[in-house]
Amino acid sequence: MNIHHIAILCEDLEKIKAFYCRYFGCIAGNKYINDKNGFESYFLHFEDGARIELMKKAWIIKVEESPDSEYIGLAHIAISTGSVENVDHLTEILRSHGYEVITNPRRTGEGCYESPILDPDGNRVEITV
Repeated sequence: MNIHHIAILCEDLEKIKAFYCRYFGCIAGNKYINDKNGFESYFLHFEDGARIELMKKAWIIKVEESPDSEYIGLAHIAISTGSVENVDHLTEILRSHGYEVITNPRRTGEGCYESPILDPDGNRVEITV
């Protein structure tokens, strides 16, 4: 078994798609639109076959919380860059482009090297080796 895809609800579908394609090398499939129920989505594909589905639903209400708070549900997605140097480099690019870096790149107690950031909708993304 494997994970088929992870889905993220978005406020601004085009903005989130551009973020993941620009900074993480995703390739976006064709946009799906269902005008009957106000649903739109893109599947983003990584080189290794992993996929993220970005979804926008007209009927979803955004919960206003502190962007760095945690809650029950999906905590984060982790995207591997392949090296410590790539983690450091991408973190600095994202910081310089105005994205929030939650924690500077660091080695965790489990031995992982990571840098958690927030995407444009406030979803946590761990940039990792």
